Amino acid sequence: MSGERPDRNLAIEIVRVTEAAAMAAARWQGRGEKEAGDQAAVDAMRTVLDTVEVAGTVVIGEGEKDEAPMLYNGEHVGTGAAPEVDIAVDPVDGTRLLAEGRPGSLAVMAAAPSGSMFDPGPCVYMEKLVVGPDAAGAVDLDLPIGDNLAAVAAAVGRDVQDLTVVMLDRDRHADAKRQVREAGARLQLITDGDVEASIVAAWEERPQVDVLYGIGGTPEGVITACAIKALEGTMLGRLWPRSDAERDQALEQGYDLERILTADDLVRADDCFISCTGITQGNLLRGVSFNRLGATTESLVMRSKSGTVREIRARHRLSKLREYSAVTY
Repeated sequence: MSGERPDRNLAIEIVRVTEAAAMAAARWQGRGEKEAGDQAAVDAMRTVLDTVEVAGTVVIGEGEKDEAPMLYNGEHVGTGAAPEVDIAVDPVDGTRLLAEGRPGSLAVMAAAPSGSMFDPGPCVYMEKLVVGPDAAGAVDLDLPIGDNLAAVAAAVGRDVQDLTVVMLDRDRHADAKRQVREAGARLQLITDGDVEASIVAAWEERPQVDVLYGIGGTPEGVITACAIKALEGTMLGRLWPRSDAERDQALEQGYDLERILTADDLVRADDCFISCTGITQGNLLRGVSFNRLGATTESLVMRSKSGTVREIRARHRLSKLREYSAVTY
């Protein structure tokens, strides 16, 4: 018998982390308090994450140590047992969506071997282009948007006018929106949450969107790369300094601002894991729902090494959880 035996899939373990964060945050849906909803998710995520058998270091978190109790960059999490892993967290991707009761907020966590996740340094934003497996290799971030859309259409065997592009609704995207419309493609604008939108664009089982384009968070880009590697799509990125001062700082630290980054650059490992759990109803996942028995969650867990994608729908008996859990549900 050749090959190796199935080994540990951390995605199956970290789904408990994102489920806990989602359930804690969901109580704040539509209540207009971004910070309270985010804090509830952070507290739940940290509590459950510290039970996972890893020696984890948060490399994509919510700030520096002096901003605690957020999950801060450099924080050590897990039980301290092997393996050593980089951790990327976004307790609530779409805090405004949660606060306003809008669709698409997620609790997200990713893990990869220690030292493999890209450090964005001072660059908070990056230009991103994401497509699914059928169009993998057909796009180039140096080409005009219209040329990329034509290439995607040819790769998937459809007309450009039948493609849907998703993009954050930001003033900085005025020219990009114009180009998409001039190319004849359909445009879907979102207020927040480009992790969800990127996964939908890359996952062939979610046909609502074909392309994600735009300038969004670099930390979210690193998290998204873990999913793209599992889904075998294509993600291209380029750092986008917000100011001359940020540009100068990045150059001083040795960052190449013209370089096109791939998913393999953002996560330099073949074995990475990601879990995301819906908080509010979205295009990717159902949100948390509450009933007389407790709560129901829907999660997506992925492993890049095997390409396994699992959809997990779980029922949680909150009365039982409250008897022993340190998490406030």
